[in-house]
Amino acid sequence: MPESALLKFNRPLHGFAVLTALLTFLLLGAGGLVTSHEAGMSVPDWPNSFGYNPFALPFKFWKGGVFFEHTHRLIASAVGLLTTILAVWLWLKDPRRWVQWLGVVAFLLVVAQGILGGMRVVLSEAELGAIHGVVGQSFFVLMSAIALFTGRFWAKWSAVKEMSGARRGLKLLVLAATLSIFCQLILGATMRAQHAGLAITDFPTAYGKVWPDTSPAAVAHYNADRMDVVAEEPITVFQIILQMVHRIIALAILVLVAASAWRAWCQLGLKNPLAKLAVFWLALMVCQIGLGAATIWTNKAADVATAHVLGGALSLVTGALWCIIAFRHSAVLPGIATAATISGAYGGTPAMAANK
Repeated sequence: MPESALLKFNRPLHGFAVLTALLTFLLLGAGGLVTSHEAGMSVPDWPNSFGYNPFALPFKFWKGGVFFEHTHRLIASAVGLLTTILAVWLWLKDPRRWVQWLGVVAFLLVVAQGILGGMRVVLSEAELGAIHGVVGQSFFVLMSAIALFTGRFWAKWSAVKEMSGARRGLKLLVLAATLSIFCQLILGATMRAQHAGLAITDFPTAYGKVWPDTSPAAVAHYNADRMDVVAEEPITVFQIILQMVHRIIALAILVLVAASAWRAWCQLGLKNPLAKLAVFWLALMVCQIGLGAATIWTNKAADVATAHVLGGALSLVTGALWCIIAFRHSAVLPGIATAATISGAYGGTPAMAANK
């Protein structure tokens, strides 16, 4: 008997997976606030906090940057605990071996993420902060995928091929857009670690031009003006170019996502779940571009910059889940359910399932 024939919808398990994914999203927001408020080293030790057990830190310390950093640590601890429980639960109750191993991968990844965060504090290395941010985004994708795999809708979407129907060209277009978003997030994390988010202080122009002057005299002039406006460390040519590449890739992603939404609409029709998801993705990307612009216009206000980080995470997850759903029909994966299997697992007859 195929593994999928044993699959039954486990509502508590799915709800717990969704809760873990939502808390992971909250953790990304808390981490974004830590970086936006430059509070990464507000608590100088790890795994303790000012020598205290982190769960018993006196409230007198919870001020300024310590509040953001310590809150981030507590949420991270909660995510670690929930991920551990979820991994065990999947191993014991989900019959699909590949889903069980995804739980193990999630557990190992959250442990690695915790160690990276601790090393960032202990070694005081900004580059580790960038890696920490990228791993966090990847972990959020994984947790969202597990939430998808444990849901009733995953089985239903997988059972009826017409609910996908995406052609190869559309799938590859969405995949290219998703990979571009991931590269953009890596670039964004690098910029935040380099404090290059305001390397260019105007938008949509760049120091009044389409491409900014990067001569030594021009950079010296930019730095002189920056001291009066944002009072940050001097910028370099590398940081200016990094910012410009970030803008160019953002425009390319917007074009790719718009093309994906248009093709999904034309090929699948708006009643198709993947077409709806593609249109939502486009709306999300438009908002993300706006948040990026607002980050510059507000001199990188902490709440706006953090919203921009969260928008990037949602954009990546949307594209990743779209690809997971669509590409499942193109390859034989362990635990794929047929219409007959789904009808047995969720009620009804094979004929009824096939006609839906």
